[in-house]
Amino acid sequence: MSMTLEEVLAGSATGERAALAAVILAIAGATRDIAGLIAMGVLAGAMGASLGQNADGDTQKELDVRAQALMMQAMTGGQVAAVASEELDDWQLLDSKGAYAVAFDPLDGSSNIDTNISIGTIFSILPARGGENPFTSAGSAQLAAGFAVYGPQTLLVLTLGAGVDVFTLDPRDGTWRRTRAGVQIAPTANEYAVNASNYRHWNEPVRTFVDDCVSGTEGPREKNFNMRWIGSLVAEAFRILTRGGVFLYPGDIRAGYRDGRLRLLYEAHPIAFVIEQAGGRASNGETPILQMPAMSLHQRVPLFFGSREKVALIERLHCSQRSDIAPSPLFGQRGLFRV
Repeated sequence: MSMTLEEVLAGSATGERAALAAVILAIAGATRDIAGLIAMGVLAGAMGASLGQNADGDTQKELDVRAQALMMQAMTGGQVAAVASEELDDWQLLDSKGAYAVAFDPLDGSSNIDTNISIGTIFSILPARGGENPFTSAGSAQLAAGFAVYGPQTLLVLTLGAGVDVFTLDPRDGTWRRTRAGVQIAPTANEYAVNASNYRHWNEPVRTFVDDCVSGTEGPREKNFNMRWIGSLVAEAFRILTRGGVFLYPGDIRAGYRDGRLRLLYEAHPIAFVIEQAGGRASNGETPILQMPAMSLHQRVPLFFGSREKVALIERLHCSQRSDIAPSPLFGQRGLFRV
């Protein structure tokens, strides 16, 4: 029988690690409750109903609010000093004596609630700073991070900074059981994920990368690629952990999109930590995500992650095309191998 989450955490849960394990178990409990709510679908109410906008201007759904409440309930009464969330105007101090701070997106992919597509919860655990704001650190300060995927199976992806494990929720008894240990991203794959409908808004480095993929065996890559796009960050990340490839969510020329749309603190930081612990790479196109400090709670950032080779090529394109690579029509003989 696979080891349970409790058993895995108990293997390293001494001293301060025991308190960290308790926080992780509290988050896992909340995600189990959220999974149960999602499994009920419309029987639990109109989960996809819009309730207005959240603190950062995105449409807020009924399930966003209920997932937020379950996560906040899990954060109280333990070692959590402070929390930050997509659904909060600002960070909140819970207990100045707590050892940890937790940033989270309680419901990632909420636009997919009514379509029965995988959605999830993303979390990041940082050291607390007493009564001071703990959410201004670089992503490298994270002690643990992960995400839940509410799909055909309910999964919990977790890193404590020493590799990545995947746990599957056993519906028979509500136990999280480890089903994959030491996950590593495939170094090469013929898949990439991007919302191609925004092609006309992208900068030239992103267009070049995608053009070279689209051109297949006729282009400079001399290889055919498949494009994927789910519109759910956790589902995209789990697919890359499973099959490799690369995910692109660039900034573009539209108002409100120049710095991307994903949030650094509670989306990009934890996803990047997981991806890099699995042997991959995560970047904003020029700087590794884990080197970037959060300047504000809801700071947005372009995000590219996946196999190290593919992300490094995207970075090279951003660096080189600022000056010396001119735009070229689709299928033109230029691209990744000319930087």
